[in-house]
Amino acid sequence: MTDQAQLDAVLAHVDAGLDQSLDRLFHLLRIKSISTDPAFAAECQKAADWLATELNGLGFNASARPTPGHSVVVAHGPDQAGPHVLFYAHYDVQPVDPLNLWNSDPFDPQIREDASGRKIIVARGASDDKGQMLTFIEACRAYKAVTGSLPVKVSLMLEGEEESGGKNLPPFMRDNAEELKADIALVCDTDMWDRQTPSITTMLRGLVADEIVVTAADKDLHSGMFGNAARNPNQVVAEIIASLRAPDGSVTLPGFYDDVAEISPELKAQWQGLGFDEKAFLGSVDLSVPAGEQGRSVLEMLWSRPTCEINGMSGGYTGDGFKTVIPAKASAKISFRLVSGMDPKKIRAAFRAHVEKMIPADCSVEFIPHGGSPAITVPADGEFLRKALSGLSAEWGKQAVITGSGGSIPVAGEFKSILGLDTLLIGFAHVDDQIHSPNEKYDLDSFHRGIRSWVHVLAALSK
Repeated sequence: MTDQAQLDAVLAHVDAGLDQSLDRLFHLLRIKSISTDPAFAAECQKAADWLATELNGLGFNASARPTPGHSVVVAHGPDQAGPHVLFYAHYDVQPVDPLNLWNSDPFDPQIREDASGRKIIVARGASDDKGQMLTFIEACRAYKAVTGSLPVKVSLMLEGEEESGGKNLPPFMRDNAEELKADIALVCDTDMWDRQTPSITTMLRGLVADEIVVTAADKDLHSGMFGNAARNPNQVVAEIIASLRAPDGSVTLPGFYDDVAEISPELKAQWQGLGFDEKAFLGSVDLSVPAGEQGRSVLEMLWSRPTCEINGMSGGYTGDGFKTVIPAKASAKISFRLVSGMDPKKIRAAFRAHVEKMIPADCSVEFIPHGGSPAITVPADGEFLRKALSGLSAEWGKQAVITGSGGSIPVAGEFKSILGLDTLLIGFAHVDDQIHSPNEKYDLDSFHRGIRSWVHVLAALSK
């Protein structure tokens, strides 16, 4: 059998077995694996055990490994010629609240039609991330059924705490680093560019989050008795916040852009060709004027440029009515999204030095860290990326595109820092999937063609 004939046979098996694939997905969706609520710990273990059983049935050596939190499912396929891929997804889900906004039981999966007539799978976890996870597992199932083997060596690591902080995964990876060695990591937890255009996310911004608490007097003061004479920490915090951005939208911290590189002209041209509607993007949230660095496109602002955002402010009386008080303390929560090359420790230090210079002599400041991670960039000319793009393009009949993400996916950074692996983020979700919200859905077409896409990608990686 030629390679093409084999590929066609596997794809035909996917099509013929879609109902059975949906049955397995629905079984997993019925498991209430809410990781953040201890009341559902047994359900999380049930999901892990189910996955380990399914993978063992496909010829993997799989087990649900205990951690101080929820189990990590690890599975290894037999040795094969060619590259070794490590697939990651998560089996835990978000809580379902508010339950009254769901149109059906969130753990009773249903296929419906949306307003446009598309068939959708509605359930908690349908898109994030059980449906996405099973696209890969079902692709492996089809290969095993038709050929008896997989085209490359495959390992899987399926997490049970992604929706509740994932604090136990990094130490698990460090403790099992030798076992988890591979050539490339694959993650299925992202969106397509649009409904007909597959994409691979190759740029994820990093994050530095810090909270500042400025203290002035030793108690709240009457503004009539102490106004003008006493320092107001609300004013101090406001001045610090105002100093962080220049009128042109750039961040003012000394050295902030020292390690920021421009994207290549080729990548910029590809982004320009995506047809992204900046006005519609901002208009969807009732805005109209881009607020970042002037002279940059919105996609550049979101994907390839660092930013500074004020995420929360507190100080003084904020209840109903009015209270003429000068507060003793005021605080702000401030985050920086980082791009490739930026050092989170350097940015945190620059921010704190900037704040300390602005604290009056009779005031003090406390810093409370809230995490930090570097940005991730996959080389645009990498062999694995090139092959995966070709596989996606073969399934969808149009050129797959390279995109960035303004968000941060910590596991991609952990793959790099702990295991030394680059990550290809390949997902089939859509922006309207309502993940984390009531009536979460996953398009039936996303599930079906997601399976077919992984068949193509695994075939391309084997060549």
